[in-house]
Amino acid sequence: MSDIDAMLKQLETIRQQAVEVFAAAQDADALQALKVQYLGKKGELTGVLKGVGGLAAEDRPRIGQAVNRIKAELEAAIEARAAVLGSVADAARIAAERIDVSLPGRRRPQGALHPVQKGLDELTDIFVRMGFTIAEGPEIETEFHNFDALNIPPEHPARAMHDTFFVEDGGKEPMLLRTHTSPVQIRAMQRFVEEGHEPPLAVVAPGRVYRCDSDVTHSPMFHQIEVFKVDRGVSMAQLKGVLQFFLSTYFEKDVPIRLRPHYFPFTEPSAEVDIGCVFCSGKGCRICKGSGWLEVLGSGMIHPNVLRAVDIDTTQYSGFAFGLGVERMVMLKHGIPDLRLFFENDVRFLRRMGG
Repeated sequence: MSDIDAMLKQLETIRQQAVEVFAAAQDADALQALKVQYLGKKGELTGVLKGVGGLAAEDRPRIGQAVNRIKAELEAAIEARAAVLGSVADAARIAAERIDVSLPGRRRPQGALHPVQKGLDELTDIFVRMGFTIAEGPEIETEFHNFDALNIPPEHPARAMHDTFFVEDGGKEPMLLRTHTSPVQIRAMQRFVEEGHEPPLAVVAPGRVYRCDSDVTHSPMFHQIEVFKVDRGVSMAQLKGVLQFFLSTYFEKDVPIRLRPHYFPFTEPSAEVDIGCVFCSGKGCRICKGSGWLEVLGSGMIHPNVLRAVDIDTTQYSGFAFGLGVERMVMLKHGIPDLRLFFENDVRFLRRMGG
């Protein structure tokens, strides 16, 4: 038998052995070991190729072609066995992971609105039901809308009281993070007049505001709601009626209210609004400091200068306005002692509040 015939016979023997052992492999690790044994750099096929140098030059291509053919056949055999072993492993895993259909299902926890957002929506909805229209405005405001149009000129001490954040935008007019939602009142009235309408106009304006404050009752960022109405013959009596309905609806019980004379640049006359303490029903407690009353918001009749700033005829029309802090109202309704709890993202607090 010639050298090439002997080598070809050796290759066929290796092929037959490899096909048999590949088909008998019991797991992926055994199959990988057999692959290395027959097709690795030091495997059976590589060992045969070491003798190619002793063949005649015209016989060497035949050995190369035979090795390539056998190598391709063995690789196909390995892939086929690997697929079978994979199916067996999957079936075993599925059998081991039987589902007990009698067990209760695993429910994903449901998300919820943040307590402040829930309060904002609840408060706004009360005014919408009373016929007020929702309006929004930019959080970065001009001095005109935030101060000047609201009867707070540059020399007015109220500007310092607002602890304002100014921003640089490259424009001629100074810009700032709005310190209250009252600028929306100006923008809403301006737009109303520019579109050629005449009062009545009733608006509720919720949103974020900013001031340099941070303690148990103040935050650098908080939420306010501005409410105002402009029409012929608007009076303090109407203002008190709206406040009485709103506060009793929000606290879900009849609450007494009182209006104390106060000063706000953008209203005249102005009044702080107190409610009978919702914790002690007016008897006096630690929360109300024994007075039986809780301050909740500021209000008043819109100052004529504010109406003139937006070209509303003060001889024909008047209006009332009031603003309230959303966090303050939520704290009173739910007995929350510290404003900072709203912004610390403590999951325990949020779950307790349904958030």
